[in-house]
Amino acid sequence: MGKKAALIGATGATGQHLLVNLCDSGVYDCVQAFGRKRVYPQSHLVEEHLIDFDRPETWSSLIHADDIFLCLGTTLRIAGSKAAQYKVDFDYQYAFARYARESGAKRVFVISSPGASPGANGFYLRMKGELDEAVKTLGFETTVLIKPSLIRADREDKRVGERLGDLLLTPLCRLPVLRRYRPINATELALAIAIIATQIEAPASEYVLDDIQSVLPQGDPLREGNA
Repeated sequence: MGKKAALIGATGATGQHLLVNLCDSGVYDCVQAFGRKRVYPQSHLVEEHLIDFDRPETWSSLIHADDIFLCLGTTLRIAGSKAAQYKVDFDYQYAFARYARESGAKRVFVISSPGASPGANGFYLRMKGELDEAVKTLGFETTVLIKPSLIRADREDKRVGERLGDLLLTPLCRLPVLRRYRPINATELALAIAIIATQIEAPASEYVLDDIQSVLPQGDPLREGNA
């Protein structure tokens, strides 16, 4: 019998591609997608659950997975306040990880950020760091932190700050000291996460941008424009 996976954030820029990659990997018999919006799965392997994250009593017992993937996230502009963003990026993801672990999940893969730390000065990096450390305390056999920089994607919600950041970072990141902050395509990131989860026997505990790109097949077209 094959393994089972579960993820949240399957309608997001990275999550939607990761869902497809996990189904195509040949490793999982079932990929559970938990969220507030339909993912319109193209694979019979997808088991979709439309949930209210604020009511864990209605969905926590539905998680049955060996591996889980935390891809949920929003922005301060869309959330409307720091408290609302923290609720999505930290509270929902930590709760999902905790219930998944209680249900027997063995491995967790978290999309984090370079510079994430509970002691960071900035709100976003501090929030990401707090989630990283909180998930580590849950007792998973394997915890993998994925730390890309800015994620390029065609989003329904137009994130002006991300577009400006892309324009500024792309030329600046030609400098060696800033290479780890260069943008990465969501499709590329999703493929790398799937490869780390399904093709690497003993994944490292942390993958920064160079590590993420190093696992992609040489000559992969997704690597173009990110050298």
